[in-house]
Amino acid sequence: MSVKALSKSVHMSPRKVGMVAALVRGRTVADALTILEHTPRRSALAVKNTVKSAKANAEHNHGFKPDTLVITEISVTPGPRFKRYRPAARGRALPFERKTSHIRVVVDGEKRTIKKSVAKKESSETKE
Repeated sequence: MSVKALSKSVHMSPRKVGMVAALVRGRTVADALTILEHTPRRSALAVKNTVKSAKANAEHNHGFKPDTLVITEISVTPGPRFKRYRPAARGRALPFERKTSHIRVVVDGEKRTIKKSVAKKESSETKE
């Protein structure tokens, strides 16, 4: 079973975010976070936060071991575009678009073994 995390409408171009995502595709989560911390690009922060979110989802919600997590899939798709206008010569206005991205990270790893609770057994024995 795999666990995913999404960051939607990140205010960066999908092309620029995709270049950073390609650096960590297929790596372990620990390696990916180290690489992203030392990548001198603004989009590295958005990708790092999404990878951290996927790691936290896997640990806390699905019971995966944090050391065994591997990025199985990372994809960047275009999000909504904001249409804006920039002033130009002779009183004109030229259109441009502010691009956004959706970042999707899927991680997979080894499940933690679920321990049976000892506290319930002890409390039921003391009541008798």
